Formats: sequence, C-alpha cells, structure tokens
Amino acid sequence: MSSLTDAQPWTSGAHQAVFAIRSGHLKAVDYVTALLARAESYSSLHAFITLETDSALAAASRIDALTDNERARYPLAGLPIAVKANINVAGTRTCAGTPALAGFIASTTAPTVTRLVDAGAIVLGKTNMHELAVGITSTNFSAHAGPVRNPYDRAKIPGGSSGGTAAALAARIVAAGLGTDTGGSTRIPAALTGTAGLRPSVGNGGAERRYRNGQEVLPISHTRDTAGPMARTVADLALLDGIATGDTTLPQIELTRLRIGLPRECWRQLDSALEATAHAARERLEQAGVTFVDVEMAELMSISDRISLPIAFTELRDDVPAWLAANSAPVRTLEAVAARIASPDVRRIYDAALAGAFAEGYPDAMRVLRPELQRRYVSIFEAAGLDALLFPTTPLPAVDIDDTAGSSVVTIGNGAPVDEMAAYLRHTDPASIAGLPGLSLPAGLTPTGLPVGIEIDGPLGSDRHLLAIGIAFESVLGALPPPC
Repeated sequence: MSSLTDAQPWTSGAHQAVFAIRSGHLKAVDYVTALLARAESYSSLHAFITLETDSALAAASRIDALTDNERARYPLAGLPIAVKANINVAGTRTCAGTPALAGFIASTTAPTVTRLVDAGAIVLGKTNMHELAVGITSTNFSAHAGPVRNPYDRAKIPGGSSGGTAAALAARIVAAGLGTDTGGSTRIPAALTGTAGLRPSVGNGGAERRYRNGQEVLPISHTRDTAGPMARTVADLALLDGIATGDTTLPQIELTRLRIGLPRECWRQLDSALEATAHAARERLEQAGVTFVDVEMAELMSISDRISLPIAFTELRDDVPAWLAANSAPVRTLEAVAARIASPDVRRIYDAALAGAFAEGYPDAMRVLRPELQRRYVSIFEAAGLDALLFPTTPLPAVDIDDTAGSSVVTIGNGAPVDEMAAYLRHTDPASIAGLPGLSLPAGLTPTGLPVGIEIDGPLGSDRHLLAIGIAFESVLGALPPPC
C-alpha cells in the first residue's frame, strides 16, 4: 500500500483520493473499507442514517478491476460520497429523517447523484438531517435518525438541515457529499463544522437553475430548494460542481483586483467570539490585496423577512404531496406525514403550514416583492462594481443541542432571546430567496475551538467565479485543524 493509505487515508481530500486511486497507488476497496470502519467508530455522531456497505464495496471492486487507462477516464474514480437522506438514490432509503418515510426505498436516482456516480463516485451512505429539512439544528427526534452531533463539540449542533453530511465531512468519514439548501441548509452546517458548502444558482427556476433534480429530492419549496455540494475545501466543492453540471471552467482570480461588498447589516449584532474570528479573516484578506466596500442592505433584508415564510409555508403544502405521489411513497398526503412527525419544532411548522399560515402573503411575495428583491441585488452588485458580498455565514457559532424541542431560542451576546432558526438564517436567507449562489468556507476557530464560517454571495449564474474566489480566499485563510 502507498504512504497515503498507511497514513490514515481519511485525511485525504477528494482531489488527493481520486488521484491516488486513478494512479493505482490506492485501492478503492481499501479506501472504502477504511471509511466504513471510521463511520462505524463515529456512529455516536449520528451522521449517517444508512451505510450502503455492500453496494459501496461492490462499486469499489469494479473500480479496482479496471485497467489503468479505463480508470483514468473516471474523474471521480472510487471517491466515496455522502448523500443527504432527502435525495433519491435508487435502492436506498429516502426517509428525509421522518417516521412516515422510515422504510421508503427510492426507485429513482437524482440526476445530480447520477452524474457523480457515472464519473466514478461511490455512495457510501445516506446522511442524517433535520427532520423533513425543516430546521437548522439537525436535532432529529426520529428513532431511526437521532440528533446529529458536531464533531468539534458533541454537545453542540452541527447546523442544518444538511447536518449529517457536514458532520461526516468534519469527522473525516468522507471527503465530499451532497446536501440541499432552501434558506441556508448547506452553508449553515458548513459554517458550524469547519467545512465548505455551496448553494448553486436557482434564479426563477428556468435555464438559470444550476442543479435540476425535479421529483428526486423531497422538497420544501420549488422556488427556493436546490441540491448543493459539500466538502472540506472549496477546491473539492469545485470538483463536484464541475462534474454535476458539466461546467468545469474556473477563472483566474487576482486578489488585488477583487471588489467585495461588506453588508453592514451582516457585520452587526454578532457573537463576540465569532465577530473577532470573522474580522481577523477579513483583515487577512485585506492584507492580501482584496478591496472591501461597505454596502447597505437594510431595505433588501426587510423585503426578505416579509416573504421568506409565505413562500416556504405555502409551497410546502403543494410540493410535498406532489413528491409523495410522484415517488409512490407509502403515504400520500401532507396530513399523513405530519401525523407522525417526531421533532417538536418540525411539527409546529407543519401544523402552521397545514393551517394556511402566511398563505395570504404568497401572491404578493411572488409577483411583487421577490422580483423587487432580485432587482435590489442586481443594483448592489452593479452600482459598486462588486464581484461578491462577504459576511459571517451565521451570527453565532454552534450552540448546545436542545434535546427537548429541537430548536427554541438563542441569545447573541447580551441581546434579548431570539428564535433560533431565524437567528441562524439571518444572513443566508435573503440571497436564497432571490435565487442567487452562495458559498460558505471556514474562517477560523473561536477561542473555545468552535468553527466560524464566512460566506460569499454572487450575482445569478456566477457560481464558478464564486468558487474561484473561494479557492483564492482559502489559499489565504488556510484549513482548520481537524476536531480532536
């Protein structure tokens, strides 16, 4: 075996692992075996709902049986990935972490997964999540799931709803995976676990939608939902995104030519430890030559606040039953799903959606306010000649797991208690509603060892430019030390 295998192969990033397998220096079976063993040893994190042991080893054997020339044709040859449990992979459970779907086996595979697997990736398992993706803690009360724990501090949340994928990445169980993002569900867990997460462009759902998975991903809102890659580095995000979309271009980035907007509203009312870490990262980028420009987004964020819930709550009522029918799920109505919800915070949201909460605001949100939100973003980028916006992904680091309600209230600094979900979504939600791409990458650790993420949002369709900026920032900020 190569030194890569001998020296704990789980420490490798996706690029390193694929290179070692394609070049014949690492057997895919050995790599998968090592990661499956690591997943078992870290089972108390509840990162995975299902490990696909037999199929993963069989796929690895097929990779190893190829000739060197054949294996070289697969850009992800032998790379194990984690897939969130609300994304279809044929023959595996798409349970979305909820009891009503606990035994549901998908018969189709999401196109994004298909593209990765066709490139040689191996689905190691289906990852845990906030039940039905309706939350940001991943504290799941379902008996088959359990609360996901943050590898940097197991008493704390990993963020959500893609918390299982993020925890698996941070714990070095996998180097890459897939989550989904409605209002921050790839980026929030990335920020809280010291990993990287991309929310791809969605726009108005037409040709500008970067990831198309249709009825192969259990939804919340067709206007806002998207699958998205997650990894430990932005470079590995770019690898997955390129395979998933066929767009592999990465522009050259000169830090000294970048103009990055700093939304004042996202640099205020922050946890003091997080603020210090985020400011230190910003200063290092400034010293490397990045030009920062203050921008105002108060009115934009006010519009976002007004339309976030009307869109999500109203579309959930139609989109979930449509998915249940299209996938021949064991239950077919929203009421049947809601009746068996295990997590108290999720039950409250589903009850409110069933009661039609915020529905009266939906038509105005879609016809008037969301287009206005999009126009304001365009104006901000164009007026100041900005490449992107930069801010702390979340206003506070990971908090303790709430094993009573799943999520309740938090305090930021000496402020008054605020709704936990609203607090964590404060920075990630606006661009999500507008359909813009966003990327979270590690900024550093607080004095108590908790990861802090910074986010860069870009104009619609700027995904690869955003990833290139993230890679350049990553070269300045460096990688975080792994959790103990």
